[in-house]
Amino acid sequence: MFGIIRPCGEHACPSLRRAWAAHLCGLCLTLRDGQGQAARLAANYDGLIVSVLAEAQLPAASPHRTAGPCALRGFRSADVVDARARGARLAASVSLVLAAGRIRDHVADGDSASATAPVRGLLAARWAAAGARIGAGVGFDTAVLDSAVGRQLALERRAAVPAGGAAGTPGVSLLDLTGPAEEAVAAAFAHTAVLAGRPGNAEALAEAGRFFGRIAHLLDAVEDREEDDARGAFNPLTATGTSREEARRLCDDAARGLALALAETELEDRHLAEVLLGAEVRRAVDRAFGAGAPSASYERPGIVRKSAAGVATFLTCGMWRPRWSRKRGRPCDERCHLRECDCCSCCDCCDCS
Repeated sequence: MFGIIRPCGEHACPSLRRAWAAHLCGLCLTLRDGQGQAARLAANYDGLIVSVLAEAQLPAASPHRTAGPCALRGFRSADVVDARARGARLAASVSLVLAAGRIRDHVADGDSASATAPVRGLLAARWAAAGARIGAGVGFDTAVLDSAVGRQLALERRAAVPAGGAAGTPGVSLLDLTGPAEEAVAAAFAHTAVLAGRPGNAEALAEAGRFFGRIAHLLDAVEDREEDDARGAFNPLTATGTSREEARRLCDDAARGLALALAETELEDRHLAEVLLGAEVRRAVDRAFGAGAPSASYERPGIVRKSAAGVATFLTCGMWRPRWSRKRGRPCDERCHLRECDCCSCCDCCDCS
């Protein structure tokens, strides 16, 4: 499992956590139904956000079902998003294609033994083909993802640090290196608007996707930097001579932009999407860098806040229980991501209200 959005039970409101798990398990089972058991390895925490966004815009088009016992759920049954849901199929398509690109990236970095590289290359090709087939079924052309993966590898080769030399090829910046990931996620996010029949959301969702793709790429680089440097593998921060402080600033700016873009999106049920792309993104940044005062400077001009109450909610709160809940040992205000938030104002839609 990889991905930056990993909400834990310690601060999770049970209803929201069950909703998140329904998309995660639904993605896993959709991969199984579409490409076989082995494809479930492509399931990832971030891919399910595509399914969440599709359901948030049009809940009626995201049917659920009861799945049988699974070892990863302690052999319990659970409510999951059905593989018939177009959002789940789009999430499966994107997950397969990007997992294939990740495999190719590892092979290019020399992370695979020479004997296993051909096998992994074959697996990547099969997953890419399956992703294209599943994507075509929901009207999504995965060529944009394949193109992004190819450009990513080309940019990394250009920016690679020469042996014993200085960092980076002039003209290749850190944001150049994050660009392909931004475009890939933007395309996937925007297509959820097509699936939901809400074309007016496409532009805002594309912008949200660009910011999310940037954050995911940067956090991956931050978390892997020490190991990459130790074994001489490519790392975008090292290759461009970017400091940890500058990377944090870019992440904070992108998180701010992501929040503003999501606020412009018309959603029928926005709670889970706002929690995952708001509070959980900030937690992911804090995990990678260590909690500290945000340094965001991004301000989007002309922003229209269509739901001021909803924006205030997801900018201040996460997946928590209110301070008056006795179902957990510590009160909400000791677990909440931001200590000053009013935890009692945004749980109206879940079972701890």
